[in-house]
Amino acid sequence: MGEPPKNAASANRRFDTVLIANRGEIALRIQRACRELGLKAVTICSEADRQAPFGKTADSVLCIGPANAAKSYLNKDAIILAAELTGAGAIHPGYGFLSESAAFSEAVEKAGLVFIGPDASSISTMGDKISAKRAMIAAGVPCVPGPQTALPDEPATVERTAQEIGYPVIIKAAGGGGGRGMRVVSEAGALHEAIALTREEARQAFGSPALYMEKFLQHPRHIEIQVLCDVHGNAIWLGHRDCSMQRRHQKVVEEAPAPGISPDLIGPVGLACVEACRQIGYRGVGTFEFLYEDGEFYFIEMNTRLQVEHPVTEMTSGIDIVHAQINAAQGIPLELRQDDIRCSGHSFECRINAEAPESFLPSAGTITELALPEGPGVRVDTHIHAGYRVSPYYDSLIAKLIVHAPTRAEAMARMREALAGTRVEGISTNLPFLRALFEDEAFARGETDIHYLEKWLKQRRAA
Repeated sequence: MGEPPKNAASANRRFDTVLIANRGEIALRIQRACRELGLKAVTICSEADRQAPFGKTADSVLCIGPANAAKSYLNKDAIILAAELTGAGAIHPGYGFLSESAAFSEAVEKAGLVFIGPDASSISTMGDKISAKRAMIAAGVPCVPGPQTALPDEPATVERTAQEIGYPVIIKAAGGGGGRGMRVVSEAGALHEAIALTREEARQAFGSPALYMEKFLQHPRHIEIQVLCDVHGNAIWLGHRDCSMQRRHQKVVEEAPAPGISPDLIGPVGLACVEACRQIGYRGVGTFEFLYEDGEFYFIEMNTRLQVEHPVTEMTSGIDIVHAQINAAQGIPLELRQDDIRCSGHSFECRINAEAPESFLPSAGTITELALPEGPGVRVDTHIHAGYRVSPYYDSLIAKLIVHAPTRAEAMARMREALAGTRVEGISTNLPFLRALFEDEAFARGETDIHYLEKWLKQRRAA
């Protein structure tokens, strides 16, 4: 467990100032980690976020463009210039925006700065679903049945591939993500139309028409494995999460550990993920995402960044993942080894969004009153306050409510109490929806899969 780093120069890249290329709760989260590590934190903002709290709490803030994210939070040149002007030696991309952009990672490093995340090569390998699948198979990570190559244009070859896999199949964009660029095909007659539609969607959304095909699993759960790697060949995994409660492929509630999965079953999968990281020279934090059905794990993708749901793993493992990510970027060797990881208790995270609880349409406006829960085992990651104006320009996530308790049942009870004690006035939020979900008996028993929430919502609307 100690291979030399791919780039020896990356083994000692100390910095004293971090520019945070993001906004909202994650900007505040990274600021806190920087202060605890004795680092200065500077941040950028758009014109729409000039009065946002994440700018006021940073050591300095620089407005880099208008509200339009393409001209501010996605403007690579402006962000790198902001780092140079503020004296930052590193850039932390948070999640979303440029966090999984190989081009941005490369541009940051070429500018003589440190990208707090994996290098461009790792992002490229794992960002393309086809190359990622090849890398995982080579490392012994179990994958969804299907070829390791992009779908060809020849109709006969495509039809033969689908028959070999067995219907239903799912067509996916090779460069896709976020629930976009995918279609399920249940029978041969619908295959070519689905491919044509998905190919055009992939071209427009991701800049590449490349597609691939896999077996569509009927009732899987979404299981994640969190990894942490340094540049010295050391890598560990920090337990697992269940993120099956999804609406339109977007996660709503996450928990750790995944209920009902024994350590003996998931242990070899976690070690295979660690070995995959070593083989591709991965650095920093990352998440392997799997579908789990009938006692089998199937790799679907890797997120080469900090996850929105990282707090549930922090609560159960006791490890500050953002600290570890920043340390890895500086070339500091991991002090922990796999035998040191002892996850305990159970944790839930609810994503509180500024949206109507029934239609889920975004709800911008000013928060007039705010009450957030406190107490043992309760954590709130947020950037909002009474008087804060929720912008219509960005993601609707306004807070993450996290709880931890000795058992899953106790954690559910704690979350019910925490949700009851949360009040956001002046805008619509999904709090009523979350409160109802935590009263659901099947969810309480852990008897759900990735399709459960959509069915649950449909039944509620029909009632």
